[in-house]
Amino acid sequence: MQTTKIVKRYTKTIIIIIYLLFGYQTNAQKKITDNLSGMINFHSGYNLPEYPFNVAITEDYIRSLEICLLKETVGKNQWEQIYNYPSYGVSLFYSTLGNDEIFGREFALTYFIKSYLLSKNRLKLFNRTGVGISYVNRKFDLQKNYLNVAIGANFNIHFNFRIGANYALTDKLSFNTGLSFDHFSNANTSEPNLGINYLTGYGGVSYNLGEKSKKQIHKIEEHVKENNYSFFAGIGGKHSRALLSKYFLASSFSFEFNRAFTKKFNFGIGSDLFYDSSVEESMKKNSQDYKKSDSFKTGIHLSPSIVYNKFSFSIQEGIYFLLPEQLE
Repeated sequence: MQTTKIVKRYTKTIIIIIYLLFGYQTNAQKKITDNLSGMINFHSGYNLPEYPFNVAITEDYIRSLEICLLKETVGKNQWEQIYNYPSYGVSLFYSTLGNDEIFGREFALTYFIKSYLLSKNRLKLFNRTGVGISYVNRKFDLQKNYLNVAIGANFNIHFNFRIGANYALTDKLSFNTGLSFDHFSNANTSEPNLGINYLTGYGGVSYNLGEKSKKQIHKIEEHVKENNYSFFAGIGGKHSRALLSKYFLASSFSFEFNRAFTKKFNFGIGSDLFYDSSVEESMKKNSQDYKKSDSFKTGIHLSPSIVYNKFSFSIQEGIYFLLPEQLE
């Protein structure tokens, strides 16, 4: 009964989001279904064996079902043309997690962008990146579900990355296949928070719901390489690894130098300062000597970024430097 209510709630939400994303067009020459397609995929795969507990607890394959609506771009600006006319959409995702009693099952609603790497005749190769919110019906409980040290909260952030191929069987119908990497965790808002990563192969079909518009072609503006300097500050709360119920203040400050090498790619290097108020209590519980400076950490990072118009997506890789992690 609870599962049925959750599915109904997600269905209503996805309908509202689709309307807001794709808009309502009153022009008789353009329909809301133009360049819009529906897609369904079935997944099968494995939990990735990152931790020994994961291997011991997982007792079955991952099986997933995905229903999507996606909109093709037609070149309204030069960025759509630069990225080979990507698609964007929403996905309603349902998955087993390898052990129904301990890990439970996941429902996720994600927004994604699908970029085409190669388009030749009826074949298209693509990658797809999505992020959204997920609900898991089983989480860690010290009395009832203490073996689940991967999931500490019902609501989590879901991230996925996919590579695959579309092959057009007809003007309306296409076959999809590929590989999918999925991860979800709660960003340390609750402990434990190891999260779950799984890799699946998938297959399915796409169907064009309306007519396809002719692609627009623009003159691409010449790129000017330039340097950018940025300062970031963040503040939030976290649980400690000791599974304490209260939240601790956490904050960060970062400075970054960034070089715009191409229209699509930037690369940066920066320095970081972190403050974590949970360190004092955790170190004392471990019988470690605590100094005020132990709550601070410093580091350096590299930051490759993918740029789309005024939006950029960055992945930072860094190490602690000068003031390292003191908590054992």
